[in-house]
This record gives sequence, C-alpha cells and structure tokens, in this order.
Amino acid sequence: MKMEQVREMNDTELREELLKMKNELFNLRFQHVTGQLENPMRMKDVKRDIARIKTVIREKEIASATAIG
Repeated sequence: MKMEQVREMNDTELREELLKMKNELFNLRFQHVTGQLENPMRMKDVKRDIARIKTVIREKEIASATAIG
C-alpha cells in the first residue's frame, strides 16, 4: 500500500484498514509458526503497512489538535 493511498483515506477507513492489517498479521504469524507460510516477506510488508496507517492516524490527530488550540 502506498503512502498516497493511506493519506487519501478518512478516519473510519484508516481504522478499518488497521484492523484488517492486524488480523492479517496475526494469521501470517500463525502460518509462520505452523510452517505453512509461503512468503515470509509478506509479514514485513504488512508490518510496514500497519506503521504507515498508524503514522497517518497520528498526523491527523496532531493536525486536529493544533487546529483547535
């Protein structure tokens, strides 16, 4: 997922995507432990996507806090 795509999402979409990514990471970790994971690099990609989403959520929180105060 590209950063531009993440920045275009609204708060609800970001939170839904974050939940989806966390679930996917859980499933990937489970597959890794059981030896069924075909592409271990997918875990790295999902972790990066989670970090991107969290970064944008935090940026929006800061922007709204500075706009109010």
